[in-house]
Amino acid sequence: MKNGIRMSDIAKEMGVSVVTVSNALNDRGGVSDEMRRKIRARASELGYRPSAPRAPRKAASEIQTQGGSIGILTSERFAGGRGTFYWFLTAGVSKELMRCNLYSVYESVSEADETGCILPRIVTERQVRGLIVVGQLAGDYLEKLASVHLPVLFLDFYDKHSDIDAVVSDNYYDSYLITEELVKRGHTRIGFVGNVLATSSIHDRFLGYYKCLMEHHLPYREDWTLDDRFPNGNSFTSWELPEEMPTAFVCNCDETAFRFIGELQRQGLRVPEDISVTGYDNYTVSDMCVPAITTVEVDLTEMAHTAVTLLLARLDNPQKPAARHVIPGRIVMKQSITAAPK
Repeated sequence: MKNGIRMSDIAKEMGVSVVTVSNALNDRGGVSDEMRRKIRARASELGYRPSAPRAPRKAASEIQTQGGSIGILTSERFAGGRGTFYWFLTAGVSKELMRCNLYSVYESVSEADETGCILPRIVTERQVRGLIVVGQLAGDYLEKLASVHLPVLFLDFYDKHSDIDAVVSDNYYDSYLITEELVKRGHTRIGFVGNVLATSSIHDRFLGYYKCLMEHHLPYREDWTLDDRFPNGNSFTSWELPEEMPTAFVCNCDETAFRFIGELQRQGLRVPEDISVTGYDNYTVSDMCVPAITTVEVDLTEMAHTAVTLLLARLDNPQKPAARHVIPGRIVMKQSITAAPK
């Protein structure tokens, strides 16, 4: 509440969404210059005043690090080649550590080691001062990792270890918003592509999608929720499509959307004319696809910066309460969605 006037009040006055008002008032993209001017003018007329800004967070480079190395750990199923989502995220973490005069030591966990809960030597022999785990590992492996009592941060996932810091994108709300974009275009039969319980990120993206269906009283059907990967994490290359198809699918990530669009096209369906498809991440593959994938852009730079800052703060003060930090994304409209077919 700001002087009694909320963003929702301005949105109602202007006939736009709260997200549009927020973007206009905070000088973010997704709003035309004319609409931005109108929203700001109306906000001023209504007496809207933004909250006082929070005190700036201590920058990672300002924390006394005492040198040394920080480990970066990820599962080999996420350790794809140059240009993948996790490649960019890991590179961002390494860059942030370098700015703090710290070395980064990268380890990829093999499927056998993950299954057998065999930790790398950088952990068991305390070769690093702290550890950033990029991408979700198996629950038993994380349990073994937590028992070592090394300062750890989870990046792009969280789990039941409430005493371990985590940094994630706003999976739940951003998935809700991108599903809302399909509803705005008249879609009433919308499916989801992703193994819902595979990672916390996919689970939250599913829940955001499901919340949007519930709010609009739209049907949820189990046969419209399709898995996208095998238990070992390898992606599907083909799908058995439901007999009665929805008019749109929300995919849990851009790579899945890319593969799924290819499968739809192989089966004679047009995207977006017959089926609209959305992704999540906005990395290279979303623009390689034809049509380009409407998606959610994850702020990788801010995620990496926040992860390093929090881990160094943990080293500086091991007793501070752990927290989960959520980094908002933004919807990027491309060519893979359109109005629902008549």
